[in-house]
Amino acid sequence: MLSRFQMRSRFSIAISLVAFTLNVAAQAPERPKITGISHLAIYTSNPEATDHYYREIVGAAKLPDPESPKGVRYAINATQFVEVLPLPEGAGIDRLDHSAWNTDSAEGMRKYLAAKGWTTPGAVTKGSDGSRWFEVKDPEGNRVQFVQPPKNAKAPDEPNVIGRHVIHIGFLVRSRAAEDKFYRELLGFRPYWFGGMQEGRIDWVSQQAPDGHDWLEYMLSPMPPASTTPADQLQRQLGVMDHVSIGEVSVNDAYKVLQAGNRLTDVRHDQSPKVGKDGKWQFNLYDPDGIRLELMNFHATEKPCCSPFTAEDPAE
Repeated sequence: MLSRFQMRSRFSIAISLVAFTLNVAAQAPERPKITGISHLAIYTSNPEATDHYYREIVGAAKLPDPESPKGVRYAINATQFVEVLPLPEGAGIDRLDHSAWNTDSAEGMRKYLAAKGWTTPGAVTKGSDGSRWFEVKDPEGNRVQFVQPPKNAKAPDEPNVIGRHVIHIGFLVRSRAAEDKFYRELLGFRPYWFGGMQEGRIDWVSQQAPDGHDWLEYMLSPMPPASTTPADQLQRQLGVMDHVSIGEVSVNDAYKVLQAGNRLTDVRHDQSPKVGKDGKWQFNLYDPDGIRLELMNFHATEKPCCSPFTAEDPAE
């Protein structure tokens, strides 16, 4: 039988352990908000042709790049853009540099990931435009940035942009389970929709940012074997997977605008808009290096295959 002294000692130890646990939990940083997509950064092997594509066809505003003096930003709105960088030597078929998400605190996000054991830089980078960002790698080695936009960011004066909201980005993913450990378990991305070209097969998995409605799309279709596939064909297929999507109230109306302005001349694109497996109208264009730009309706007009939508759609 325990003595009163022993009982008091054990009780004191238990209380101390509870207090220590609560203190550690209180000190653990909370995850800042991830509000949506910032940008997709890609490479170009032909800057002049790429400039024509994003300015004249997409209608985006050309801006300097505070992150890279050799880069260019093509702005869709005040806080979303496509970043275009010179093709590095030895890049091979890959034209994707990184993806990026907007957060309300870059430093808070850096501290949060570091506290969770993720490898992070020692400090955020401050841009000349007032933005702050840092970069990490996801489980498959894809580079991911978290960007705190500048205060009072102003929308570019570009009346001809074909849409004003980047609603999703996508890239090749080999292991859904591995990527989920980062995007879903650590960052809190939420399921939105999944589907495939054939019944019973999953080719696309979409999950929304935890504090917004923009989404990331895992492109799970395997690439053809490099040993038996020409490099240009591999690059073409990889460009289909690595893509950026602009939301539209009506893809068909946007398509008519592109046609009426002769903006589809000398650019690879779909023959016409079509309804995707998710029940939304879409239309695909490709930049000179094969990166896909998908115009997509905000809302489905037909029943989606494979799974229902499990979250609200983004809006204009």
